[in-house]
Amino acid sequence: MPPAKAGTPRGATNATMAVVSGVLALTGVLGLAGYAVSDAPSGNTAPLAVTGQAGAGVGAAGQAGLGAQTAVAATSHIRNPGNGRLEAVVPAISRTVLLIGDSQSEPVDGWPRLGLAAAGYNVYFCGRGGTGYVAANGATGNYIDALQRGDWQLPSGTPALVVIEGGGNDAGSGASNAQIAGNAGRLIAELRARYPGTRIAMIGTLARGEHDGGARRSEVDALLGTVAAANGLAFVSAGDWLTRYGLAKDLADAVHMNTEGRRALGGILERRLRELGLDRKPAAAEQAPLAAVPGGSSAFQD
Repeated sequence: MPPAKAGTPRGATNATMAVVSGVLALTGVLGLAGYAVSDAPSGNTAPLAVTGQAGAGVGAAGQAGLGAQTAVAATSHIRNPGNGRLEAVVPAISRTVLLIGDSQSEPVDGWPRLGLAAAGYNVYFCGRGGTGYVAANGATGNYIDALQRGDWQLPSGTPALVVIEGGGNDAGSGASNAQIAGNAGRLIAELRARYPGTRIAMIGTLARGEHDGGARRSEVDALLGTVAAANGLAFVSAGDWLTRYGLAKDLADAVHMNTEGRRALGGILERRLRELGLDRKPAAAEQAPLAAVPGGSSAFQD
């Protein structure tokens, strides 16, 4: 089919779509005002993506892959006949990452969300601030308990990627290495059984580094790295990022980042995902259409 000219109805429609896409791409991401010291949000935070809450597109961490969103909402729920659990029906699940995490991931502009969206994924979040592999926050159980008892719902269908982030609350709650590793192994086994063939990756615990005050958080990050290796999973260590990248200045409290810090960490995570080959490779049919050039035969993309 020949390219649409700007003066034709089809060309006008394409032009309108291009303008709308540009507006969406410029949409900012809301910032956080502050957090409590644990990996749980305080009362003064950016909008939290209650599991599946719709959120803004990404521009802060990098170019969002084809309009990827940091938070997508379930449109309905369905009972999985295989395990009897209620699951969320998520649009475009084949282009969506299932992110399980704590308050580092919970806000719509959390740095794990920003990095994953910049790597091309829509993000569907399961988790809650204050939780972890062992830690619970009262209303919501730890990751494996919350999954099994339905505190949050896994997505129906097959996501493009599954990512587990966390460990900070386990570090702060006194959970032992054996408890953390045991529950992490149970969670990985459950996710593999539910999504056979889907890649699973882990993001460690954000910290200053073992020799720069990271203490137990850095230890848990290293422990999770061994768990990932034992299970053949890709692992992104964040246990020294605050020192390595000079981002301690962007802490909003002892463990959470301000807006600038979240954007910077999102960009770092995006690069690591691409280095590990975990970025989403869009199909040819998903490529953005070329914009028509008035009065000429050439075309270009924004």
